[in-house]
Amino acid sequence: MTDEPARRSDAYEAFFSALAHPARRRVLLTICFNGGSMTAGEIAGVFSHAWQTTTRHLQVLETAGLVSSERQGRLRVYRLEPKRLNLVSQWLAHFSQKRDHEEGG
Repeated sequence: MTDEPARRSDAYEAFFSALAHPARRRVLLTICFNGGSMTAGEIAGVFSHAWQTTTRHLQVLETAGLVSSERQGRLRVYRLEPKRLNLVSQWLAHFSQKRDHEEGG
């Protein structure tokens, strides 16, 4: 038997921890506004910090499941994971449901 509430709580924790840093939020927006996928080099080219810093941010986002990566020859392509990004909508829905319940609706 799976512990769905605990699993979901862990997913939310990973999601919000990954988004806690403004550079990681910018990385997600950058990928989004560039069609949903970019190479690591393209992403790094947008930011002024060191390549290692960009790599670290991408690893955190990938660990949280917000992006996935695939090697294409010498390039690594990062893609947004829309299903995982929907976690924020699900999380916010908890508050709407509670408010609707309290308002009798």
